[in-house]
Amino acid sequence: MAPDELMQRLDTLLSHVWMVRTFLKHSEEAEEDDELCEVHRDLYDYMLALGEPHKNGDAAAYIKQATKKLSKLRKATELFLDIQPEISDHTNFQMAAQSLKEAVTEVDELLSGGK
Repeated sequence: MAPDELMQRLDTLLSHVWMVRTFLKHSEEAEEDDELCEVHRDLYDYMLALGEPHKNGDAAAYIKQATKKLSKLRKATELFLDIQPEISDHTNFQMAAQSLKEAVTEVDELLSGGK
């Protein structure tokens, strides 16, 4: 996949991450749970780091930064998957966990070259 195509695919996947982050940030549960706040802040930080390279159309910088910060994205996802059952068993939280897991799994695969 060409760098520009990869950047666009990653950005599309991260739109799902953004929606999960927004849902978590605005949930009542986030007001009461520090770990949940940590998750939505880390998701935001990951995407914020990619904003400027995407705005500038700099696929190389975007991919480099996405790869550099990937462990932070993974950790936030793992934390959310771990705490989600304790936070809420509501379908919205279950679907948020599933959506985040799938998007981040594909981001990871794309950045790891399918390894």
